[in-house]
Amino acid sequence: MEDLPEPLLAEIVKRITQTSDLNSLSLVSKQLCTVEAEYRYAIRIGRGLNPSTEALVSLFSRFPNLAKVEIDYSGWKSTDAEQLNNQGLYVLSSHCPSLSDLALSFCSYIDDTGLGYLADLKNLRSLRLNRAPAVTSTGIFRVVVGCRYLSVLYLVDCKAVDNREWLEYFGRYGSLGELVVKDCDGISQYDLLKFGAGWANLQKFEFEINGDYFTLFARDPSIVSGYPYSYDICCDSLKDLRLAHIITNEEIGLRFLLGKCKALETLYLEYVIGLHENEMISLFQRCSNLKIVSLRLRPLHYEDIEYRTALTDASLKALAVSCPMLHVVELTFAFCDPDWPTEIGFTQEGILTLIQSCPIRALLLNGASILYDEGMKCLSSSPLLEKLELVDCCSITDAGMNFIIQAPCLRSLTLRQCNKVTDNGMAELARSQKLESLTVIGCRRISLKGVRGAAKTVRYSAEFESLESLKQKFETAKL
Repeated sequence: MEDLPEPLLAEIVKRITQTSDLNSLSLVSKQLCTVEAEYRYAIRIGRGLNPSTEALVSLFSRFPNLAKVEIDYSGWKSTDAEQLNNQGLYVLSSHCPSLSDLALSFCSYIDDTGLGYLADLKNLRSLRLNRAPAVTSTGIFRVVVGCRYLSVLYLVDCKAVDNREWLEYFGRYGSLGELVVKDCDGISQYDLLKFGAGWANLQKFEFEINGDYFTLFARDPSIVSGYPYSYDICCDSLKDLRLAHIITNEEIGLRFLLGKCKALETLYLEYVIGLHENEMISLFQRCSNLKIVSLRLRPLHYEDIEYRTALTDASLKALAVSCPMLHVVELTFAFCDPDWPTEIGFTQEGILTLIQSCPIRALLLNGASILYDEGMKCLSSSPLLEKLELVDCCSITDAGMNFIIQAPCLRSLTLRQCNKVTDNGMAELARSQKLESLTVIGCRRISLKGVRGAAKTVRYSAEFESLESLKQKFETAKL
């Protein structure tokens, strides 16, 4: 290999994607070490990073063409070694002129001064900040002004960042394609109106509030006479939308997006209070390119009579008729009482109509007490269903397992807290020898012995999972 010309060695290095393989390759010879370092475009650094200036200069000088850097201090404790600080970001910006993608997680020693150094990275296109407690809007504004090609911005748990000038500046002069704001106490859904014309370029947007969001009654400033920002906003390019834990009620808030979007392909609505069904039906009718839909709903009082989730079978019918490319669906009713199935606005028939009308490949039902074994029989006729996850579906029994295993394309089945399914149902799965993957979590009548041989890969736990942990289980993007 020593005799190979350097361009050929470089081509070999470019085709290796695993970091561990690249590290091993660099140990083979000095020549390969040099070539590998020159063409390494991405690096991920954790708590083992030496944050001294000398060590950082040595590290970043070795990889002169880095385009992507991720620094993650998750799990860091005050008794550990010191973290990367502002001086470290100065070294990074000075030695990595090609850097276009930077992610900083749990970096407690970085503040606005450090972000000011990032403004010198003229090729920076993506910045992801996850739990940067010392960063404020001043630092964000410096990056926004200095990095004119920035198109991706993630702010997660950045408590000190508020709305200030950066949103308005970005809306006027930036070209942001992705904006994610989660758990940033200083940014309300109404502040995002200041993004103005910037909405027209956005292709992905996420906004989430955690904590006791149900008690947060921020006032919509756009209803005040003379307020300079309004809902006269274009978002025709938006393809990926996620709204979580927001309240709109009589005021509009970010719900305005549901009345404007035309090109959505992915929609996540997680406990959005104030949804109007007519609004949702119109959205589904406009967005015929929808491919992934996740609806997490909780019951509320409607017209002082009904106590149910906001959407009914009319919404499912609109999805079924208008969205022929829909292939991933999640319906969660975790706050609905299984003893009162009318708290769920959908019916079993409405859900089955949707599944039978669209090319559904992955389906998650959480808290769907309205799904019975007869419904599983209908699901078994779904020609494209590959992945099924049932969480706390208390009406499903072993008979349902006997039905669902007949689904022609089913390869992955997950059961969580389905307490009417027993080892006898697992025996049906084992006899079929059909499943590639089976996950059983917290199903008290299913034993470890019962799941053996039920699929090529089996994951089993008798422990129950919290509602919070269940939120992250359905990875639709990987399908």
